[in-house]
Amino acid sequence: MSVFTTFYSAFGNRCPRCHNGRVFENNNPYNLKNGLTMKEKCPNCGLKYEREVGYFYGAMYMSYALQVGLFVILYFLNSIWWKLENLTILLIIIVLVISLFPITFRWSRILWIAFFTPFDKTLLKGKND
Repeated sequence: MSVFTTFYSAFGNRCPRCHNGRVFENNNPYNLKNGLTMKEKCPNCGLKYEREVGYFYGAMYMSYALQVGLFVILYFLNSIWWKLENLTILLIIIVLVISLFPITFRWSRILWIAFFTPFDKTLLKGKND
């Protein structure tokens, strides 16, 4: 499993196995109608995204790791350059967590699927023989 293929699928809303099908119904995570609605399976390779009930509990840990990474970056930026008060940086973190929730939700789910599903080059469009 390559880190680049994993990030490509997560950031591009692509199936981790074939990189052709979309995981979420809408490419815009902030679409209120279906921005956070997942497809049942990949339309291209047929990979079933939710393999069992409760499969995405592990994605909560991925989401937690993404949020902690954001906090660490903000902490270092604040301690090196910004020098903001604790309440100000806390408010910035709260606003960022709430506003970035749709993105971290999607990325964590796709990363969780990619953790258990290797990329298969033979499924790329135009490369099937």
